[in-house]
Amino acid sequence: MALSDIPILSMLRTRMEWQQARQKVLAENVANADTAGYRPRDLVEPNFEDNLPSPVQQVSLAQTEPGHIAGSFDSSPFASHKQSGYEIRPTGNAVSLEDEMMKVAANQLDYQTATTLYTHSLNLIKTALGKP
Repeated sequence: MALSDIPILSMLRTRMEWQQARQKVLAENVANADTAGYRPRDLVEPNFEDNLPSPVQQVSLAQTEPGHIAGSFDSSPFASHKQSGYEIRPTGNAVSLEDEMMKVAANQLDYQTATTLYTHSLNLIKTALGKP
C-alpha cells in the first residue's frame, strides 16, 4: 500500500495544499488593501465528507451528576460570528486589514496543526515498520 492510499494522509495533504493556496489569496487581499475597487477573495474550504468510510455520528455530552452543568455546543463563548457584509470605502475597496490578518493568523495555525498531524502520522507508520 502506498502512502498516498492512506485516507488520513491524503486528506491532510489536500488540506495543506488548500491552506497554501488560501495564504496566497489572503496575501493578495492584504497587498491590495489600498487598490480602488478591489474586493477581497477567499477560497471555499475543501469538503472531506465524501472520504469518510462511514457516517460520522454526533457526540453528545452526558451529565453524570445532578450538580454538573449540562453541555451545549451552541452556547460556547468562543463561537465565531460572521459579519453580514463588507465595509466598502469611498474608493470602492472592501478589504478590511483586521479581518484579513485574522484569517491569515488562523490559516497559519491550521496549517501548522495539519503539518504536525501529518508528521506524527508518518512517525507512527515508521514506528510500526520498526524504523527509528
